[in-house]
Amino acid sequence: MANIVLGIGTNLGDRLQNLHDAVVLLSPEVQVTKFSDVYETEPWGFSEQPQFLNQVLLAKTSLEPLALLKYLKHIEASLKREATFRYGPRIIDLDILLYDDLVMHTDTLTIPHPHMTERAFVMVPLVAIAPDLIHPEKKLSMHEIAQQIDITGVTLYQPAKKKSRGEE
Repeated sequence: MANIVLGIGTNLGDRLQNLHDAVVLLSPEVQVTKFSDVYETEPWGFSEQPQFLNQVLLAKTSLEPLALLKYLKHIEASLKREATFRYGPRIIDLDILLYDDLVMHTDTLTIPHPHMTERAFVMVPLVAIAPDLIHPEKKLSMHEIAQQIDITGVTLYQPAKKKSRGEE
């Protein structure tokens, strides 16, 4: 079984439900061992869209990396993800961030995820659950990497409370 790190995000529809549904659908091929809190984050790459909810998962799988990618794309499709444009809005996004200590660069898949260390929406939740995890290329801990990036715009998600009777 490989130890993997996945990033998940959503900014369309019932965002919290989308994250929950994605985690449920990971089983049986991916067994989640730990998950971060949910963070609300500013869009990255294209700012004219709703804010995202993001989460990072530690998990185990027996799938090889390309089979895992195919499996994640199948889950995205089953949750009705539609192709838009690069960095555009999406109902769900599942990314392989790390796969054991593997370093892999193909036309289809790059591991570690090539932009993970630049993205606060990945690094903040990752550091919260695995600060001592070592990046296989940079040879730095996730905590050390996160200290080098701007984490502005990443906040712990607090769902709006429903008003009770009599509250205005």
